[in-house]
Amino acid sequence: MAEAERIIGTPDTPDAAGAGRQRPGGNAGRGGPSGAEGAQAPAGGPGADGTAAGADGTSGTPSGADGRASAAERPRGRRRIAVLFTVAAIAYALDLASKMLVVAKLEHRPPVQLIGDWLQLEAIRNAGAAFGFGEAFTVIFTVIAAAVIVVITRLARKLYSVPWAIALGLLLGGALGNLTDRLFRAPGVFEGAVVDFISPKHFAVFNLADSAIVCGGFLIVLLSFRGLDPDGTVHKD
Repeated sequence: MAEAERIIGTPDTPDAAGAGRQRPGGNAGRGGPSGAEGAQAPAGGPGADGTAAGADGTSGTPSGADGRASAAERPRGRRRIAVLFTVAAIAYALDLASKMLVVAKLEHRPPVQLIGDWLQLEAIRNAGAAFGFGEAFTVIFTVIAAAVIVVITRLARKLYSVPWAIALGLLLGGALGNLTDRLFRAPGVFEGAVVDFISPKHFAVFNLADSAIVCGGFLIVLLSFRGLDPDGTVHKD
C-alpha cells in the first residue's frame, strides 16, 4: 500500500518539486513586481529627488548666471577704475617731469623758440588759476582742486565707461599736478605758484596739467552731449 502510494504519488513529486522550485521563482515573480516597485521606487524616489534637485539646480542656474554676470561686471568696473587712475598717473607724471625739467633748464633764461614766434617755451611762475587767471585767489583755487580730486575719487566707484574714465583721469592728473605746485612750491603751502612754460603767440602761458584739465573737461562735455553717463548707460532727451 505504501508502495502503491509511493508509485501513485510519484507523478506529483515533480509538481511538488516544481512548486517548491516555483516558490523561489514565484517569490521572485511576486518579488518581481516588488522588484519593479523597488526599481520604480529609486526611480521615483531618488530619481525624483534628483530631478527635483536638478530642477532646483536648474532654477538655481539663473542665480548662478546672475552671480557670474555680477562677477563679470565687477572686474569690468575695476578695469574702468584702473583706466582712470592709469590716465591720471600718466598725466601727473608727465606734468611733474616737465615742470622739473623746465625749472632746471629754462627758468631765468631766455625763451626757447619751437615754431618761430608762434610757439615757444618760457618758464614763469603763476599764482592764479589755469592760464594765469585769478592770481588773487590762490588759496581758493587750491581748495577747489582738492575738492575736484575728492569728487572724482568718489565717482570712480560707479564708473563703468571707458571714455568717462579717460576724461576723469585727465581731470584728476591735471588737478594733482597743479595742486602739487600749490602745496610744495614757493611762497608757501596752499599759496605756491604753478610752473607754466608753454607759450603760444597771443595766448596765455600754460602747462601740461592745464592741458589735461581742458581736454578732460571738453571730453566730459562731449560725452554729456551724446547722452553717455559715467555708469555706462546711454539716455536720450
